[in-house]
Amino acid sequence: MATGSINVSVENIFPLIKKFLYSDHEIFLRELVSNATDATLKLKHLTSIGEVNVEYGNPFIEIKIDKEKKQLHIIDQGIGMTAEEVEKYINQVAFSGAEEFLEKYKDSAKDSGIIGHFGLGFYSAFMVASKVEIITKSYKDEPAAHWICDGSPTYSIEAHDKTERGTEIILHIGEDDAEFLEESRIRELLVKYNKFMPVSIKFGTKTETLPKPEDAKEEDPAPTQEVDNIINNPNPAWTKQPADLEDQDYKSFYRELYPMQFEEPLFNIHLNVDYPFNLTGILYFPKMGQDMNMQKDKIQLYQNQVYVTDNVEGIVPEFLTMLRGVIDSPDIPLNVSRSYLQADGNVKKISSYITRKVADKLTSMFKNNREDFEQKWNDIKIVIEYGMLSEDKFFEKADKFALFPTVDNSFFTFEELQEKIKDSQTDKDGKLIVLYASNKEEQHSYISAAKDKGYEVLLLDSPIVSHLIQKLETSKENISFARVDGDHIDNLIKKDEETISKLSDEEKESLKTDLEKVVPKEKYTIQLEAMDSNASPFMITQPEFMRRMKEMQQTGGGGMNMFGNMPEMHNLIVNTNHDLISQIKDAKTDKKKERLIKQSLDLARLSQNLLKGEELTDFIKRSYEMVK
Repeated sequence: MATGSINVSVENIFPLIKKFLYSDHEIFLRELVSNATDATLKLKHLTSIGEVNVEYGNPFIEIKIDKEKKQLHIIDQGIGMTAEEVEKYINQVAFSGAEEFLEKYKDSAKDSGIIGHFGLGFYSAFMVASKVEIITKSYKDEPAAHWICDGSPTYSIEAHDKTERGTEIILHIGEDDAEFLEESRIRELLVKYNKFMPVSIKFGTKTETLPKPEDAKEEDPAPTQEVDNIINNPNPAWTKQPADLEDQDYKSFYRELYPMQFEEPLFNIHLNVDYPFNLTGILYFPKMGQDMNMQKDKIQLYQNQVYVTDNVEGIVPEFLTMLRGVIDSPDIPLNVSRSYLQADGNVKKISSYITRKVADKLTSMFKNNREDFEQKWNDIKIVIEYGMLSEDKFFEKADKFALFPTVDNSFFTFEELQEKIKDSQTDKDGKLIVLYASNKEEQHSYISAAKDKGYEVLLLDSPIVSHLIQKLETSKENISFARVDGDHIDNLIKKDEETISKLSDEEKESLKTDLEKVVPKEKYTIQLEAMDSNASPFMITQPEFMRRMKEMQQTGGGGMNMFGNMPEMHNLIVNTNHDLISQIKDAKTDKKKERLIKQSLDLARLSQNLLKGEELTDFIKRSYEMVK
């Protein structure tokens, strides 16, 4: 029996490992199963190139729990180690056997799927174990070795009678980490981190129903048998070529990723690149809601089929973090900081590639089947609009396929929209005015008024619309957006003919004086305008600039806070050609004038959802009194 000291360069390395190596102790199982996978794939590679003359067979990794002894076992049938290799790879902290193997076989092993890079994975065992044993038998014709360490910088190593090739890691689970002796906890971790590992993982057994014998009676129960419970899928869809997959295969894999998601995805994008970096994966476009934050963190990041995280910001462009699916790349480090990722050259290339791939897919869909693309638009627009807002390169591509729906469910590209409105929606300076609504129901009366004049009204209802139109106005020439209930459209759009007011200038002044007695000056600017007699008598609008700034503040407008708390200020547009306005002007008493003005103002406020609380209660009471 030989003893020695582990070669470390800092004192008390094990307390440091236990506390700081990984933020989550549960990660130890991912690391140890990854090591077991590496050991198996190394053997596979050596047998495939003819360097080792052993039977590879159909190896698997087995996880066992012994609650009585408080032990967790991770067993593989891989390459194994000699006593000398244990000394070399285990007793030198951060010496990576995988790294050495890849360097030695760099020409033939680049696609072997070997995971490890840092050499610290094994020591994650000490985050949960008070003692760790390794029993290992190399594929070489040498005795097995038994290594034991109790978490101090000393170990023992001796020969063992193990005869089967491979390695068994035995963790003596510490008192504080007894959760890792529970079958449900280990199963949860294996499914989370190792669901798609390239080597089969066995954990316990399961009952399988067999066909009934031909002579069995109908009431006889079907026979059953216990079989190995393989908890992972070693060949997930993203590891295959797109040509080998049908549409149903992609849908089945989506259900495997998200078993509690009942709606099928709208479409998918298969990623597959091997230069200048390695990346595979499948991204799915689900039906999108309006809450962007609720939809984030659904993409799973893997490194050689080992789960890393579902927080892919910095790797995937932010606007695509609302998608779902898998990205797998050996070029993304497993254990690095976010700032490192954002500065890493490979990560930047990966982000640009994914953006381009998504833009190309959307372009193809638009060109090949526009009708289908239009049907999907409302379910995917939030991603595309966010991309146009945040990524200039994506904006350039999306400008050709991004759609602008109208309140009548017609769809235009921006170029088509410009052509459509160029003769009817321009201001006195010849600038195109794009009218839009953000809520079809709440702004119905304004939409109707605009449509009656022959204007086209878009329906732009995403939560980032104010930011998006700001971007469109700065990137396009001679164009401006105005919400349909914003500054009155007759002030923005050149009229074919002037509408003459029924009231004289003297009558207007008198009416304005009466209105100012009732309408709060601090909240409303009164404007008397000649409009069609069928238009509403009172309309409330908000200055476009002020409304847009407030909306951008609410949705995170960056520098918008420089404007401080912008006041609620609205315009009250009074239609001087409406019969009710004439009644107000001709009312015999001030009391009647006040009652008509107040009721009309409250109706206009109600249409804009500005009437609330006590004012709404008073309005309802007053309305019932008038009806009575």
